[in-house]
Amino acid sequence: MRVLVAMSGGVDSSVAAARMVDAGHDVVGVHMALSSAPGTLRTGSRGCCSKEDAGDARRVADILDIPFYVWDFADRFKDDVIDDFVEAYARGETPNPCVRCNERIKFSALAARALALGFDAVATGHYARLTDGRLRRAVDADKDQSYVLGVLTAEQLAHAIFPIGDTPKPQIRAEAAERGLAVAKKPDSHDICFIPSGDTQAFLGARIGVRRGAVVDDSGAVLAEHEGVHGFTIGQRKGLGIAGPGADGRPRYVTAIDAETGTVRVGAAEDLEVSELFGDKPIFTSGTPLQGPVECQVQVRAHGGITNAVAELRDGRLVVTLTPPLRGVAPGQTMVLYRPDAEGDEVIASATIARA
Repeated sequence: MRVLVAMSGGVDSSVAAARMVDAGHDVVGVHMALSSAPGTLRTGSRGCCSKEDAGDARRVADILDIPFYVWDFADRFKDDVIDDFVEAYARGETPNPCVRCNERIKFSALAARALALGFDAVATGHYARLTDGRLRRAVDADKDQSYVLGVLTAEQLAHAIFPIGDTPKPQIRAEAAERGLAVAKKPDSHDICFIPSGDTQAFLGARIGVRRGAVVDDSGAVLAEHEGVHGFTIGQRKGLGIAGPGADGRPRYVTAIDAETGTVRVGAAEDLEVSELFGDKPIFTSGTPLQGPVECQVQVRAHGGITNAVAELRDGRLVVTLTPPLRGVAPGQTMVLYRPDAEGDEVIASATIARA
């Protein structure tokens, strides 16, 4: 089988490539250039797509004796991931750029080019498993990335391979060291890859500008002024610009954001609880829509935000009832539904949260 491996220059994709070679496939490595002005070096665990990363990927490809190329997806990444991220925050939403990157870049733009060139599949270093075309959680629960892959369609999954999803991360590093790969000790990337500084508010502020508004309490009383709703997310407690806790002495959290009026509402922790989610643009990873109410688990964040639920399709929208409720769920987040079973939790659907 002809397999294209997306090689980021990290330990996970490097071992994924090595395993594909060991399996006897015809393997080609590709590093995706996602930045129009890549930095010379990374800053520890921050950033990606640097010249260092491309160089690390090339050195691994040399050791594995496989062809290696750099493909430029910078314009597509800017349009489909970065601009989408900025526009969502300007609307008062909280998007996950990793979800969009997998949906629109790695398993759309990259996979489409790979298939057009005659490859049978695209392999990545994601921690997830595929059994008979069904997406499941990884063996390593702490590293599981099935959530950010939950937006993939059955057709996309049919041409995907996740070679390391059956192995805990410490063993992956040990395997890389045994193979003589210098990336064995390379730090994992954290935070948002295209914001290497880690200062999301500054990044957004430079692109959205000042859009003044008010921070108000449940009575509508103005507590503070702000320079843009992009500086807030549902559930946020710190950096609200208000003087201390509420009249009852309890902390206050962002409970609602109205981008049109620039209003940020704050309230008590219990005001964050939601028992029902409404999701647009549902995707069913098996290719078959839900039939009637389905008992499942729902996850609303890449790390955490999991609870039992009952989901059903109503007029093209995914409606999910949560038991018990979750706190701090924001429009723009992705909800991913799982069906627990003996083989490992299976992803059955996903949708973008429109309201809670």
